[in-house]
Amino acid sequence: MESRRHAAPAALVVCLILVATFFAIQNSTAQEKPGQKPPPAPEKELLKVEPAPPQTPADKSPQKLITPTESSGDKQKPGTEVDERQQLIINTDLITFNVTVTDIYGRFVSGLGKNAFTILDEKQPQEITFFSDEDAPVSVGVLFDVSGSMSGDKVRRARDALAHFIQTSHDRDEYFLIAFNSRAQLLMDRTRDGNAVLDKLTFVQTKNNTALYDACYLGVERVQRGTHPKRALLLISDGQDNNSRYTFNELRRVLKESDVVLYAIGILGGSDVGSSLGMEGQGILDELASVSGGKAFYPRSAPEMDDIFEQIALELRHQYSIGYRPPNFKSDGKWHHIKVKVAPPRGLPRLFVRSKEGYFAIANPK
Repeated sequence: MESRRHAAPAALVVCLILVATFFAIQNSTAQEKPGQKPPPAPEKELLKVEPAPPQTPADKSPQKLITPTESSGDKQKPGTEVDERQQLIINTDLITFNVTVTDIYGRFVSGLGKNAFTILDEKQPQEITFFSDEDAPVSVGVLFDVSGSMSGDKVRRARDALAHFIQTSHDRDEYFLIAFNSRAQLLMDRTRDGNAVLDKLTFVQTKNNTALYDACYLGVERVQRGTHPKRALLLISDGQDNNSRYTFNELRRVLKESDVVLYAIGILGGSDVGSSLGMEGQGILDELASVSGGKAFYPRSAPEMDDIFEQIALELRHQYSIGYRPPNFKSDGKWHHIKVKVAPPRGLPRLFVRSKEGYFAIANPK
């Protein structure tokens, strides 16, 4: 009994110690709670990190990666075009033109070197600083007469012959189609689809007067906006103008100022040959083609017309591009006469040259 009495107080003491220890632990835990704020802190850091990934790709993908790439690509393409155009405008002292060389049989002569050519500017020899004989694509303006004087079989024959021109041309040529009667109208603007050009001319109706000069003027303006530096006009008409706002002299000057070569195909009917109107039309086409460095043709039959269109296409692909810088160039707007001579290689007969007759020294040509 006595041992039990002594054991009871001992057990009580142990209980009291346990209770005191428990409260001490609770107090110490309560005091340490402020020091245990790191768990929430990492939680806040994670909240910051989680939205960060969406922000990072959002910045890098649509804005920093895609947008600059697109803008740099956009700037690069027009930038290149602008640079090239600015170079043409800034270097106004660089005189460039195309030269056609043929033999006594009318065949085109290719493969000549720069040293075979001599350029005279106002009878003064010039040093050739630019020379190329590559088969380069051309910006071609097709000027198609659909006036009343082209009625009958003329339009169909001309369209069929134009198909031969397109088939023979460079596959990267671009076309501008202008039809004209009482007024000139742009039917197709800058296309490489030659068949689309032919399709446009399938169901044309011939009527009214002829605004030939206006069509040529519009053609010069359009092809000068073309992609390729080499430019030409293909004029298909009987050459009888009677409804243009521009005059013959105004058009003649524009052709002399521009770098556009005009080839004229006179579509003459049986009554046109030898008539006063027919002769006048031929004189107009001859002069317009000549001042631009081109040539006028007058086919008498459908096979001859096909050959002529093919011949023009081949000529454009076998021309020489020549450039030089005249010493002491002055932008005074005066006309300068050019003469081109070619020395045939040993063993070849005499060669014939055709090019522009000269240029106007203009400050900032358009």
